[in-house]
Amino acid sequence: MAVLRKGRGAGSNEEGRFESRSVEKVDDGWQLDEEPLPAFETIVRPVQAKSILTRNSSPDIGFDQTINPYHGCEHGCIYCYARPSHGYLNLSAGLDYETRLFYKANAAEVLEAELRRKSYKPIMTMLGANTDCYQPIEREHRITRSILEVLARFRHPIGIITKGILIERDLDLLADLAKDRLVTVGVTLTTLDPSLKRTLEPRAASPDARLRVMRKLADIGVPVRVMFSPVIPFVNDAELEQVLEAGRDAGATSASYVLLRLPFEVKALFRDWLDTHVPLKAEHVMSLVQQMRGGKDYDAGFGTRMKGGGAFADLIAQRYRLATRKLGLDRPRFEPDCSHFRVPEEGGQGAFAF
Repeated sequence: MAVLRKGRGAGSNEEGRFESRSVEKVDDGWQLDEEPLPAFETIVRPVQAKSILTRNSSPDIGFDQTINPYHGCEHGCIYCYARPSHGYLNLSAGLDYETRLFYKANAAEVLEAELRRKSYKPIMTMLGANTDCYQPIEREHRITRSILEVLARFRHPIGIITKGILIERDLDLLADLAKDRLVTVGVTLTTLDPSLKRTLEPRAASPDARLRVMRKLADIGVPVRVMFSPVIPFVNDAELEQVLEAGRDAGATSASYVLLRLPFEVKALFRDWLDTHVPLKAEHVMSLVQQMRGGKDYDAGFGTRMKGGGAFADLIAQRYRLATRKLGLDRPRFEPDCSHFRVPEEGGQGAFAF
């Protein structure tokens, strides 16, 4: 069973899959009554980005280009599929992912240079697809804010995925982009149960706070999508209809869902979470997960990694279709207006059209 740290999602900090050595702790029966471990300090360091726009060719996501201002995420969501990316930094997908964070100090400068290239063509770009662009450290470092300022000057389309309420700070920029149909925001709402949220997503905003943010975004004309993600069998799947309805009532005009994904180290971290927080359900949850993943904990195949397969996955898909149709959330995916793209004159106020 994992050893919990206050305010953290992962209960372990095992070496990543690229490390040649590992250390395994063994309970020898001594010191069983130790005091709880102190909370880890969050360590944040700058990095200099060589590029900021990342292209992808995945056929099962609705965008081809992303911007990620941060490595790691302080929200500490135990299910986060991005955790294994910390292995490329010789850090753990466990507690390191939540406590050893990096921000791209020159993100705005690099982005502007890339948008000024004569060969650049504007396309829908997603902000926060890997780690949350409005996680707590954004309050101090303002990397997301600086990126939005560049995108607004260039009139560049942007989509945002977040569960952070700090997005309220940038309502001025988002309203400006929304008037030219240049922005959409997806708010992840995993559960309406605050106690479940505290263990699944320990440093993320409360469900009520996220709903308030959705309403504020909708009120300034930003198209809002309620994202029920991840769907975890026998943990939060029963909330599907209620979450979608709450999102609709808060101003969402579209919806999406993704089944639980457990790539690489996330498998073990999530099993630890089950054993710690819902031990009586753990075996049944993983049995259902494996039923949806061809008998494995995870299947990364395109076409199935997001929605799974089998009877339980089909049931979730059917419930989702019925709920979105009933609630009026079954709208086509947001399409931005790229015709507004402009390259401002350097050092001046003028601009010329793309």
